Amino acid sequence: MPGDTPKTLEDEVLALQRVPMWQGIDPRRLKLLAFTSERLDFDEGQVLFTQGDPSDAAYVLLEGVADVMVSGVDGPVKVAQIGRYQMIGEMGLLTNGSRSATVVAAAPTAVLRIDKDVFFELMRQFPQMSLAVMVELARRLEQSNARLSLIRSD
Repeated sequence: MPGDTPKTLEDEVLALQRVPMWQGIDPRRLKLLAFTSERLDFDEGQVLFTQGDPSDAAYVLLEGVADVMVSGVDGPVKVAQIGRYQMIGEMGLLTNGSRSATVVAAAPTAVLRIDKDVFFELMRQFPQMSLAVMVELARRLEQSNARLSLIRSD
């Protein structure tokens, strides 16, 4: 219904304000981001994107949780789980490479799909967002290194 659109848009803006890298960005800009992005809903078990696919967008989880899986010698390995207000898919955009993991909805999940061009325009307009993305990627690398240090080689 047409009357539901502003409420949904406002809900998306409120959700975007909770994404750590976008705190402090003018809500009017976030409203434009929400308006130019696409809301997608996934059932539990549905794939958001697959390792090796071209990177064409980043995603912000509005609701639900998703598992990050990478191909291992013995099959898929869960390396992380992401929840509400977290972003995924930005690494492939930054490297202009393919997806480094498969992301699967671990519960009913709603995301905001942010097109590559929109993502980079935000980075240009808001240098603090670029810094926040770097900090988040460094945090993920530290976590991955810590997990790898626990793996014993036989």
